[in-house]
Amino acid sequence: MSRSTRRTRHASRRAAATAPSTSSTSSLSSMSPTSPSASLSTTLPPYASSRSPEHLPPHDGLSPVGYLTLARAEQPVTELEVRRSRFLAQAARAGTEEAARTFIARARSTYPDARHHCSAFIVAVDGAQPVERSSDDGEPSGTAGGPMLEVLRASGLVSTVVVVTRYFGGTLLGTGGLVRAYSEAAAQALSAATRVRLVIRYLWTLTVPPAQAGHLEAGLRGCATTADVTVEETTWEATQVVLTVSTPDAQAAALRPLLASLSSGQARLHPAGTRLVEVPEPPGRT
Repeated sequence: MSRSTRRTRHASRRAAATAPSTSSTSSLSSMSPTSPSASLSTTLPPYASSRSPEHLPPHDGLSPVGYLTLARAEQPVTELEVRRSRFLAQAARAGTEEAARTFIARARSTYPDARHHCSAFIVAVDGAQPVERSSDDGEPSGTAGGPMLEVLRASGLVSTVVVVTRYFGGTLLGTGGLVRAYSEAAAQALSAATRVRLVIRYLWTLTVPPAQAGHLEAGLRGCATTADVTVEETTWEATQVVLTVSTPDAQAAALRPLLASLSSGQARLHPAGTRLVEVPEPPGRT
């Protein structure tokens, strides 16, 4: 049997447990920035402003099912304890290298007395290979950041950063023990995080007389599931109504015959660009 066992704990419990190893998940608002045994009460700020630029893989490089990243909301903190050392881990969405480093710096400032703040991130770059970085932050070389990066790669997530903060418990874990601890802590944080799949929706506009708009919009909304057509916006003007709709493909193969039927062939589609949509994903297994 492994020397580490796991059990769920509330973040308000005493940090230094007597069991060989424990783990838990909590919101960051319950974690402590001061010491392993203090009550937990500090909130880490969001990883970056929602207005920050985000580099994502080019549209034509996406697979038909899109790609995985984390939701923009703040993700939970997970906790793993191994031989009285505490490993606090959290992941976040980071669309740029700057955003990833900002998140790492905020974790460091939230737990200023922790001995190590190890990290790994993968940031997508338009038209190029993703930027991958990791840091052992004072741990023996190759025992923390590198293993965390391997876990992140295996998760399939892009534009994602994960930080593991360690409070030393007084017992050396050895090279193998550190690799296992940091890998497990990173995996717990990524599994607990809310994932989304980013997919492209192709936008189209069509203009119809006001008298036909209600019938056309109702028909499109009624076929939203079967034809995968979404009415994004309806703009009523003095003499016409402009509908903006989206489809999953650039040819609008399912929309065209539907539109012809609903409008007796009078409505015409006009391309209006694309947008990325976040589709919630089931909890991850890392």
